[in-house]
Amino acid sequence: MPEPFSLLLPVYRGDDPGHVTRAFQSTVHDQLRRPDEVVVVQDGLVTPELASALERLESGSPVPVRRLRLHHNVGLAQALQCGLSACSHEVVARMDADDISLPHRFAVQLPVIEAGADLVGSAMVEFSDGTADSGPTTSRDRLRVPPLGPRAIAAAARLRSPFNHPTVIYRRSAVLEAGGYRDLPLLEDYWLFSRMIAAGAAVANVAEPLVMYRVDAGSYERRGGLRLLRSELGLQRRLHREGFTSGRELARNLAVRGGYRIVPVSLRRAAYRRAFTVSGHRGGALDWLPVQEPVRPDLRPGARRDVRKEERA
Repeated sequence: MPEPFSLLLPVYRGDDPGHVTRAFQSTVHDQLRRPDEVVVVQDGLVTPELASALERLESGSPVPVRRLRLHHNVGLAQALQCGLSACSHEVVARMDADDISLPHRFAVQLPVIEAGADLVGSAMVEFSDGTADSGPTTSRDRLRVPPLGPRAIAAAARLRSPFNHPTVIYRRSAVLEAGGYRDLPLLEDYWLFSRMIAAGAAVANVAEPLVMYRVDAGSYERRGGLRLLRSELGLQRRLHREGFTSGRELARNLAVRGGYRIVPVSLRRAAYRRAFTVSGHRGGALDWLPVQEPVRPDLRPGARRDVRKEERA
């Protein structure tokens, strides 16, 4: 039976009103399977333009919208945790305020959740403003496909986040069982996903790109710097202390991931694109990747939910 679900959308002062409007429309109005409610977390004071955009979206929404106004900016982790508490439903879909969901996103991901998964992500297309209206992919866009099966996801998580965070849908109970969102600037999602995996959450990724992820001239610069290096070092120490990574994996991650944060932006961009993405194609239709069939989990009596599906190359 289809489960109701909430859409969780955090916004803050720095978000572009046009991008927020497009994100909301793509994830609500344009969906083949719409959310049953939208929880917008307003993280502190926002500009008059963004406030007006949010009011228009709320009044014109085809589904109920709950706007949670935080009196001051608390950061993404705490904003998401507050939003989770405000969601009415067990199943929650994440969305960032500047990305675009493809119309069949929830129609593809929700059957995987309903089959027993706790956490489901998907591939995504990285695009710039200049290609947003050229179709789902162009030759200038980059496709990022995450590891798919539970074993591949768990193995990848020892080095990097195995989920594209703007694409995920999860069960709130599984998030809370893992401790919820904890403050770790710019890496709170990865830390949460690793704890969910360690806690035995049933995880899966869909091979088809279902979200378009916006990148700009500063995207690769923001993936480095001293602030992110401090968060990276803190994350790696925590993962090792929690028993998620071994001593050898800790040393590797400090060298590889720590080094990635401090190399010049041009090298960081080249390394990221080479390691994690492939080039898009001109044409717009995602005819090269089939819609993934819903995952059928193993729900043996007494066993933790374990999503099992054939690994793809």
